[in-house]
Amino acid sequence: MSHAHPEYLIEPSELAGDLDNANRRILDATVFLGRSPSGGYQAESGLAKFEAGHIPGAQFLDLIEAASDTSTGLGFTLPPATQLETLFRGLGVSDDSEVVLYSTGHMMWATRAWWLFHYCGHRRARVLNGSFRAWRDGGFPVSTDTAKPSEGNFVARPGPELFADRDAVLAAIGDEGVCTVNALSPEVHSGESDLSYGRKGHIAGSVNVFYDELLEDGRFKDVDGLRNALGAKGLLSAPRVISYCGGGISATIDAFACLLAGQEQVAVYDGSMSEWVRDESLPMETGA
Repeated sequence: MSHAHPEYLIEPSELAGDLDNANRRILDATVFLGRSPSGGYQAESGLAKFEAGHIPGAQFLDLIEAASDTSTGLGFTLPPATQLETLFRGLGVSDDSEVVLYSTGHMMWATRAWWLFHYCGHRRARVLNGSFRAWRDGGFPVSTDTAKPSEGNFVARPGPELFADRDAVLAAIGDEGVCTVNALSPEVHSGESDLSYGRKGHIAGSVNVFYDELLEDGRFKDVDGLRNALGAKGLLSAPRVISYCGGGISATIDAFACLLAGQEQVAVYDGSMSEWVRDESLPMETGA
């Protein structure tokens, strides 16, 4: 059985077989995370990695600044839809363009970029399954050439239901109609890890589906594997799912997997733990 939305993914072999498609835009959304002195993460641009070699015809999508609201101090905050519309047009994206998103690091950056396109109403965006590693392992070509495309005509039609804010997450605590899921590792979720975002543990009442449990060798598991992992924690039976992590990035792995498994009512908590921990009055728990 195939995923509920197989059109949201593209295999490296399919992309390689149609690289000359003039209506396709390939975007490298690479970001690298390093540990910060405060104990959390700090983001580093993947532009240098892109310039050293990328999929032929690809362009670099800057998630850190160009695709974020940098005024919040949180990192990767959802910007105004008009900002994303201008960015995507500058990358040559039109309403009818097929957009392929990948990363040379973890695939979470590709799913974050995909979620932004999805939020803006672009329905022809796809994630390269296995990302750049699968492309490279397949022996497909790598280029250092870049060419700026002509301006696109993409018009953003934002879907606010695809993101949740702090108030929505707070209201979901104790609400049996909402399953709030933490995409971070079990150790971070329980509070046993050295890594924290200022307060250890997780948002009160949230369950844990570690994003890496949804992948196999860097690729999304088949639909049965996804349904088993998500269903075991109640994500598929819940009327609504809110996914969060440290900064709204790995949360998109869980959210994207929900769509692949047929759960359509899913949102990403934009501020995630980076915002939640700032307010001591917002409830957290430790333990599994």
